Amino acid sequence: MNGDNAKLASCASEMTGPGGHSVVPEPSAEFVLTPQIQELTARALRYLEVGYAVHFAGLAGTGKTTLALHVAAQLGRPVVLLHGDDEFGSSDLIGKDSGYRRYKLVDNYIHSVMKTEESLSTLWEDHQLTTACLSGYTLIYDEFNRSRPEANNALLSILEGRVLNLPNLRRSGEGCVRVHDDFRAILTSNPEEYAGVHKTQDALMDRLITINLGHFDRETEIQIAEAKSGLPRSDAEKIVDIVRELRGVGVNNHRPTIRACIAIAKILARVQSRVRLGDSTFWSVCYDILKTDTAKVTHDGQSLMLEKVEEAIRKVCGDHAKRRKSHRQEPAA
Repeated sequence: MNGDNAKLASCASEMTGPGGHSVVPEPSAEFVLTPQIQELTARALRYLEVGYAVHFAGLAGTGKTTLALHVAAQLGRPVVLLHGDDEFGSSDLIGKDSGYRRYKLVDNYIHSVMKTEESLSTLWEDHQLTTACLSGYTLIYDEFNRSRPEANNALLSILEGRVLNLPNLRRSGEGCVRVHDDFRAILTSNPEEYAGVHKTQDALMDRLITINLGHFDRETEIQIAEAKSGLPRSDAEKIVDIVRELRGVGVNNHRPTIRACIAIAKILARVQSRVRLGDSTFWSVCYDILKTDTAKVTHDGQSLMLEKVEEAIRKVCGDHAKRRKSHRQEPAA
């Protein structure tokens, strides 16, 4: 498991499904399955199997999208993936007119008589939500609260009454259809104070079972960093501990996330550097990735993040060195 958008730990293989709307998620060789991930997966599947929609809520970089894809893969159905967008309207989810069909018939069977008949009809194109509902696919609606609340109104009848309301312009002419029994929905969202995020209507939240996600536990983050980079576990441990140390800096600081662990580990592995106090590349990579100002730790108007990064590195690497030294000095049993 790891960060959201990159989907770095799961679902590395995707195949285009019917109509080009669906994908079939498959776990990659780098997927990390720890007790924490197993517990979260089991909870989500418990609700989905009963027919409820699951909502993963949490900070950016806490693995919501990856976890959603992993859970969806356990259901064994094709997946329709939607990303919330402020420009979305309900037609972007359900479908809309995609053009017109013109039909003209000219009858000149009798030479002296010519009959002409013309008709004009609209062409309707089903979009992802309609495809998922009718085919029984699993819908993953990523960061759904980036869409305006009115755009998501179609979900209300789908999740409550298992009915999809459609315009009569659709080819079959049906105003509403029953949702397939196998249809399931997994939604993810960022906190409402994030830029570009809308407040979700209470009626929709009341139809979801929300699982709040925070940062993964230390063991999970170590295994992710190790699996994604190929660095030795001892190096992955130090990187994770440095990142976790910096999360305690400042007020309500939620960064850096697991993405920082992965980035540092992958870069060091690529340039064949190690997590050592005497390695200048290690220092520069940490400075560039971790010197975020989101913690708002300042003195006289100047950011103290570089100092905090240095303190975290020296503390973590020094502690690891002390532990190794004490282990070597322990007498044999």
